Amino acid sequence: MNGYGAQAILGTILAVILFTALPPARAAADTKAPSIYDFTMMNIDGKPVKLSQYRGYVLLVVNTASLCGNTPQYADLETLYKEYKGRGLRILAFPENNFGQQEPGPNGQIKEFCTGKYHVTFDLFSKISVKGDDQDPLYKYLTDKSTDPQFGGDIEWNFAKFLIARDGTIINRFPAGHKPILPDVVDAIKAALAQP
Repeated sequence: MNGYGAQAILGTILAVILFTALPPARAAADTKAPSIYDFTMMNIDGKPVKLSQYRGYVLLVVNTASLCGNTPQYADLETLYKEYKGRGLRILAFPENNFGQQEPGPNGQIKEFCTGKYHVTFDLFSKISVKGDDQDPLYKYLTDKSTDPQFGGDIEWNFAKFLIARDGTIINRFPAGHKPILPDVVDAIKAALAQP
């Protein structure tokens, strides 16, 4: 073997070594936009809940508080849940203390209040922050204009409501003071439930 042949073999060996030493290219899936199903949240009892378990359901995601003028909406939400859970509606309530210190208590107290006073049977989660420097990543996702260009924007008060389609798409948002049993909310939920 002449010197050129040896160089060619050596060059090939070096190329193979360098190629295998390089980190693999990132899979396309790593760069996809986040989805509500990517989040894991703690329920009111402190147990992790993967939101992927709600895939295929219509979701109404609500930030809540116990000492607010909007707090009676818990009763309206429970009415909605009882009426439509059999068709695939799930309500996810996230207590927060971001507005007027209207949810100061711990999770146990919140659960007792919701189940005792309003007989809530829909899903309650641990208290989080829905705005500001300590905003929970789920609410960053829901309110960020880059991930939710149509319905993004800061949470304005307790009981803002996001409607999520069966495929995880954010399809509507209703203001904090807007009661969840008003016809436009009910009609939007029924339309979402009618979709496969």
